[in-house]
Amino acid sequence: MDGRIRVGGDVGGTFTDIMFIDERGTIGVRKVLSTPDDYSRAMVEGVAKHLAEQGQNPDVVIAIEHGTTVATNAILERRGGRVGLLTTKGFKDVLEIRRVRLPKLYDITWKKPEPLVPRHLRREVDERMGAFHRMVKPLDEDSARTAIEDLKNQGVEAVAICFLHSYADPAHERVVAEMARDTFEYVSVSSDVLPEMREYERTATTVLDAYVKPLVSRYLGNLELNFDMQGVTAPIRVMQSGGGLISAAAAAERPVGIIESGPAAGVIAAAAAGQILGLSNLITFDMGGTTAKTSVIEDGAITLSAEYEVGGDLSQASRLIKGGGHLIRIPAINISEVGAGGGSLAWIDAGGIPRVGPRSAGADPGPACYGLGGDQPTVTDANLVLGYLNPEALLGGDLPMDAAAAAEALDRHIATPLGLPRLEAAAGVHRVANATMQRAIRSVTIERGRDPRDFVLIAFGGSGPVHAAHLAQSLEVRRIVIPPFPGMFSALGLLVADVERLFMASHLCRLDDYDQASIESSFAELERQARDAFQREGFVDQDLSLERLVDLRYRRQIHEMTIPFSQSMLETAREALGEAFRREHKHTYGYAIDGEPVEIVTLKVWARGLGNWRSPPAWDRMATGVSALTGQRAAYFAGGEVDVPVLNRASLEGPPRPGPIIVEEYDSTVVVPPDWTAQRDQTGFIFLEYAP
Repeated sequence: MDGRIRVGGDVGGTFTDIMFIDERGTIGVRKVLSTPDDYSRAMVEGVAKHLAEQGQNPDVVIAIEHGTTVATNAILERRGGRVGLLTTKGFKDVLEIRRVRLPKLYDITWKKPEPLVPRHLRREVDERMGAFHRMVKPLDEDSARTAIEDLKNQGVEAVAICFLHSYADPAHERVVAEMARDTFEYVSVSSDVLPEMREYERTATTVLDAYVKPLVSRYLGNLELNFDMQGVTAPIRVMQSGGGLISAAAAAERPVGIIESGPAAGVIAAAAAGQILGLSNLITFDMGGTTAKTSVIEDGAITLSAEYEVGGDLSQASRLIKGGGHLIRIPAINISEVGAGGGSLAWIDAGGIPRVGPRSAGADPGPACYGLGGDQPTVTDANLVLGYLNPEALLGGDLPMDAAAAAEALDRHIATPLGLPRLEAAAGVHRVANATMQRAIRSVTIERGRDPRDFVLIAFGGSGPVHAAHLAQSLEVRRIVIPPFPGMFSALGLLVADVERLFMASHLCRLDDYDQASIESSFAELERQARDAFQREGFVDQDLSLERLVDLRYRRQIHEMTIPFSQSMLETAREALGEAFRREHKHTYGYAIDGEPVEIVTLKVWARGLGNWRSPPAWDRMATGVSALTGQRAAYFAGGEVDVPVLNRASLEGPPRPGPIIVEEYDSTVVVPPDWTAQRDQTGFIFLEYAP
């Protein structure tokens, strides 16, 4: 690699993936086990080792672009900060009441997630604002001081402030926020985090921001400090849930926006790949060590959702199933995530039914086959027993495999208790994992009115290409794309993403009462905020792109849809917005209501900036290996073991090769079952086709 480089680092629960790109688009890679004691350490050490091997000075790094699951894991494992809530008198139980929605309607044993702020850490402040900039009751500052002092005495380290109707007038919140900052280092204010109506949504999102703020702030601080100690002083940017990068300082200030940081990067990379390949409709399937994530790219566009739930059985933005997790009303790429990764544990429940996940072996001790002390069977152990993975080593020999340990763990915990032969038990674990991941794909396709058969599956993550063909076949998807460096593909997404931020303001009115001057004034203020924020990060107006968006809904409808507000709509905005909303409503929900009044709820401006150079990756130079057969081994297909050719990516040049075959790479393995063919094109991508 020559000249200046940018670094993309994706920190997962099991592996940390690092990519380097220079000004010519040349890619360098490094995949290392994550370091759970300090997740920043694996990334910093990986970058330092790469620079040393390349003989490069630390100052060649001009940007570090980062995706992390630190915030997500803090919520899933309930190890965020000790949070207190300050709210309007009479509203302390908003978190408890939640929405009247159940994810499992007929399960009488289901329990809603425990609030992240227990009731004894919620305090009421005597004040009240009205919905239309009208003060109902003045702020009692003495009650606020008493509440702040009480929370301090309870050992609270972060405070969330959410007052009634502060989206319309944040004056009371701002006064109390200044008081709280004299006592607490970490303060989250709802009028800054989410200036939108709806008390539960705003409160839940603000509480989540406060909950992860101490951990994320310390993590990003350590990351910057550790890079400084290595002589790398490049600015650090972090991937947001909505797909854009923001500065580390902005991420620490509002960490709720990076909850789905890592998974979002993979979807960004998939969209870039789709443009190169001319594929506009893609289902992304990202199976890593801890979780599997899926999303949809339709007509070349990434699907965004206005809200998200995390911490339930299925983290998702589903329009049908809500209430199972903690709500985040922050724009996010519509990703469904399940605890079914390569390191997910296989186990038998009390009813004798085999399960996979959501518990994971993680990086320490990892799957049994890693030989690092793990003795519980995982999906990776099952795939090794089935012959899908190299029994000697992965990562080009850097990660030795212990096949005997994998077999022993599978026998002891799955095969023997169920009275099954080892291979059948391993195949069962593989199928259960696929069934779990199929549920995630259905939630972003069928549940949203999309037929998966109309899409191409793009599979990545360390374990994604292992499961892709069997999973696609069960969904009747007939074509799969495997990108170069599939196991590190999310890190590539960090290197092709733009710097982005969203600015929003509530603006409730009926389309029939559309006031162009008022709307234009609100948009102009949001665009001013965007320019100011990007100027503080070193951008000039020429490098800034501003997109206007409008949240719309039918009158009396609970939830809204986001519609682009283009320049062409200015003259006929009332009619154009109404028609665009009804069209999207019908596409998503299957119907539209003619004659029903439509309301504007929120105005948004999505700002994008291009500061550093963005050389496109040299896709055709990413395929590794020489064009030669690398061997063969026994693998389990169609109910029995067969001898299967083991190839590398370069070997697939030429006409399609029929399965069963296995394609081994540095960072992943592609399993091509019978009735499928595999072929590599000139750009280095592998295409799998179902051809029974």
